[in-house]
Formats: sequence, C-alpha cells, structure tokens
Amino acid sequence: MKFTAFNLNEHLLEAIDAMGFEEATPVQEGAIPKIQEGSDLIACAQTGTGKTAAFILPILDELTKDHEMETSTLIIVPTRELALQIDQQIQGFAYFTPVESLAVYGGGDGKDWVQEKNALSKGADIIVATPGKLISHLANGYAKFDKLQHLILDEADRMLDMGFMDDIQKIITYLPKKRQTLMFSATMPDDIRKLAKKILSNPFEINFGISKPAEGVLQGAYLTYDTQKIPLINSLITGKDYLKSILIFSSTKLKVTEIARTLKKKGHEVARISSDLSQDEREEVLRNFRSRKTRILVATDVLSRGIDIKDINLIINFDVPGDAEDYVHRVGRTARAETTGLALTLINEEDMYKFRQIEKLIEDEVMKMPLPVELGDGPEWNPNVKFRPRTFSKRGPKGKSGKNQRGGGGRKGGRKFK
Repeated sequence: MKFTAFNLNEHLLEAIDAMGFEEATPVQEGAIPKIQEGSDLIACAQTGTGKTAAFILPILDELTKDHEMETSTLIIVPTRELALQIDQQIQGFAYFTPVESLAVYGGGDGKDWVQEKNALSKGADIIVATPGKLISHLANGYAKFDKLQHLILDEADRMLDMGFMDDIQKIITYLPKKRQTLMFSATMPDDIRKLAKKILSNPFEINFGISKPAEGVLQGAYLTYDTQKIPLINSLITGKDYLKSILIFSSTKLKVTEIARTLKKKGHEVARISSDLSQDEREEVLRNFRSRKTRILVATDVLSRGIDIKDINLIINFDVPGDAEDYVHRVGRTARAETTGLALTLINEEDMYKFRQIEKLIEDEVMKMPLPVELGDGPEWNPNVKFRPRTFSKRGPKGKSGKNQRGGGGRKGGRKFK
C-alpha cells in the first residue's frame, strides 16, 4: 500500500518521499487507519516493523490540520536512546510542517532541564519522555497536559521489565481522562494486558509477528568455551572488509569493556557503549558508528531496543541474553527495512538451556556451526542441563577457597569474564 492511500497531509507525503519511504509496512497498514479514526489501539509488533511511523504519521497529520502550540501528544518510552530515536524520526517526518517535538530524558545537564521545563510549561506539540525524568518535572508542578489528546506507550513490555509500571500509572493521573491512548509492545504478558484494560477504552488490537526475528536475518550459533569467544570473533571479522558495520552485544558493562579493549589490541576499529558513559559520549559513539568511522561497536542491552542504524551487516551475541525476548531485539538490529543481515550467537555450556528456550520462542532451530579448526573443539550441544547460579562467599565460589569452581563439567583453561 502506498502512503498516499492514507490521505495524509501533502507536507507529510513530501517528507516521506524525501526520506525514501515508498510503501507502508503491514503494521502501518493496520494501525494508521485505526488511529485516524480516533480509536484506542493495542499493537503487538516486533522491532524493525515500522511501528514508530505507524503512530507518528497519523498524529502529525492531525496536528498539521489545526496547529496550535500546545502539548497535544505524550510518548512514553523506556530508554533515552529510544526517546532520541523517536524524536529524530518526528523531526524528519515533520520537516515541512510547523510541528515541534522535544525528547525529555535523564542524564542531561542544567541546560537540558531548562529547555525541558520551558517545553512542558509553555507547550510543545509532542513530548517524548522516559518515565523517571518526566515524573521529576511533574513533581515541580509546571508541566501542562490539560490539552493532551494522545498518549502513546512504546515498548510497553520493556518498561514493565524495567520496573516502570508504577511510574506510568502515576503519570497517567496527571493526564486528561478523555484522550486517545495507543500501546505498542513486542509481547503482551498478563501485566501489560491488565494495564491496557485500565488505561485504554475499547481498544482495537492488531498483532504482527511477535517474538520472531525478521525474515532477512540469517541466524547462526557457535558452541564455545568462554576462552574461545574473542579468538572466534577475531577469526570471523579479520580480513572481511565487506563487513563494514558490526554490533557486538554482551550482558554486562565489564564484559563490554574487556571485549572492546581486547579487539582494539588486535588492531580493530572498535568503540564501546554502555550506561556508564555520559549522554554526550554515547551520542558521539553512535554518530561515529552511523558514519562508519567506527567499524565495530560493543554494547550492553541498553542498545537492543534503542538504536536505529541502517545496514548493520553483522550482529554477534557474545553471550546468550537472559530474556528470550531480548534475543529477538538484539538480532533485530540487522535486516532492517527488508534488508538482509547476519546474527551469530556464541553459546557456552551454561547458556545452552537458555538458548534452547529462545529457539522454542521463535519456533526455529538455529544452525550450530563448527568452530575454525585452529580454535579446537568446543563443548557438546546439551541443552537439557539447566545450570544453577553459582553462590559466592568471602572465600570465593562455594566449594573451594578462591578458585573458579563450576558445576556440570569442566572448562578449558583461561580466565572467565565476570
């Protein structure tokens, strides 16, 4: 379906054309007409399906018809990366219109606070906010939402996972009861449905491909000991000049730092990003990665749902994510907008059970590939053993004083990442 079929404002169509969009995605086809009708909406859609444009375009279309400088739309998101991403998309689509937006998120300086205060008190058409920072402003009493017409909760399941449920319910008490409410989520657990029942009115529900990577993602996995992981990554990317954009995910900041440092020593152009960097530092890292000044970016899951970078050639999961849904979002960073991409996961003995749960979730068995001969043999595939978390005391891991003991089989030598 062409975007002209939605009868959007000509200025929006001009921006859509300038941005290179031609046909609407299925989630846009399903959501845009319902939003234009004024219906409340619950939409289940995985990352990379075009859901952001699905709610931005019909709202911008309405705002351009009778524009007044007042806060008419509030978009609540779990992370500042996603807030910035959505704000950038709004600015792109609204380029030829008078509509203004502002991202409100933590981690900024005093100037950011003043700018946010002015927008919340005097009015900005669209506010994109993280829950914690928005509540800080609401507590000061100057935020005006009396003219609010649209509330959008994006990545609702992620906000639930991050413990924002109470914050969201508190924010809603500041908003007019008569409004259009839209909820977008990759999954729809019971707690999200309970929240939807409280805050939405007779919502229309659409569901698009939950919990499955995009068709263009070629998935693969390697069974490795931890000591083989970085040598394997080095082997996979060295001399592969066609892999111009590589994103490596790991579960902890310590691992991210160690991976980046080790790959740098091996001569690769690499940067890292995690929550311990300042906002300015994170934005600079992302700019360099987008412009391909940096070939390899190592990141924690803070980026799995908050990065919108085209043409990432290779995703590497250094370890299996703890939440099966996070796997879908990690590998969803490649094969965006109907392109193709490669996603590889490195699986040690402890992570085999978790990875099998992921395979059940996505209803697909990921190919297990042999290690390069020079790395030796990896562990045997045995997904039926569920490892228990190790307990630690002052003497070190339970069982032996200060030694790295592990249950369920041995490990080839070397230091394990913490």
